Amino acid sequence: MIRYITQRALLGFATLIGVVLLVFVAVRLTGDPAMLYLPLDASQEARDHFSAQHGFDDPIPVQLLAYVAGILHGDFGVSLRRSEPALQVVLQHYPNTLLLAFLGLAGALVLAVVLGAASGAKPMSRLDRGTGVVSLACASIPDFWLALVLIFGLAVRGGLFPTSGTGGPEYWVLPVVTIMARPFGLLTQVVRGAMVDAMAAPYIATGRSKGLPERRVVFVHALRNAWLPIVTVAGDLAVSLVNGAIVVESVFGIPGVGRLLIDAVYQRDFAIVQAVIIVTGTTIILLNLAIDLLYARINPRIRVEARFA
Repeated sequence: MIRYITQRALLGFATLIGVVLLVFVAVRLTGDPAMLYLPLDASQEARDHFSAQHGFDDPIPVQLLAYVAGILHGDFGVSLRRSEPALQVVLQHYPNTLLLAFLGLAGALVLAVVLGAASGAKPMSRLDRGTGVVSLACASIPDFWLALVLIFGLAVRGGLFPTSGTGGPEYWVLPVVTIMARPFGLLTQVVRGAMVDAMAAPYIATGRSKGLPERRVVFVHALRNAWLPIVTVAGDLAVSLVNGAIVVESVFGIPGVGRLLIDAVYQRDFAIVQAVIIVTGTTIILLNLAIDLLYARINPRIRVEARFA
């Protein structure tokens, strides 16, 4: 098992290194930051001094080696726009992104398990057909379109929630509903399919013959054996939610890393862009490792295969 997790961790680390190298080179192809941070009539001497001051006059391989050396000492560079350590700026914004992704996944998972299990226990019922229509619609709606509809209908016209920003719980209702819609739709379909298969198993008939309450048969015995596909899809959605929060944060004006990344790209703030990629990539690697551990915990065959790999 340790060998299996080690292999997965090394694979994730190698992927992160590749992404960092690609981003490091790509951001430097967007143009000279001196064009943004100096006046339009700045002399060539002033531009050269700016580039030398921030190390942009060195060849890209030299800049890369200096950046990697800094990372090993905990130095992710300094933001050109803010004149603050890049890692510090990213970590100040990251809790909002994680909170939005967590609330979205938690809400989607709870609703999907309850409705998916109930509809899967009674296929082709009114509940099943209604849940199918709603889940399919939620899985198909683009995040940005749903966000605009919610803002116009519930915030602007209804006056029920704020249109943007952060504060009390009322500020998080619309962003969480927006980001949880697609995961809810997908998870509901997965839970429903897994429950239909589980309800056809012989142990369900055995449980009913013993006089067990239907609620216990559905939500304990059947749901317990339907968790494998649910965990797999939920894990993939958790990773996508961390990345997908960029759009939702931008629409609702949430000061998370998504909005920070977009601003940094426009401002050619290389240190911020690189720090966001590294922090986000590390989070995704840790999420994947946690999912692998949970999956191995649920599925004993994974533990056996990893032991003899």
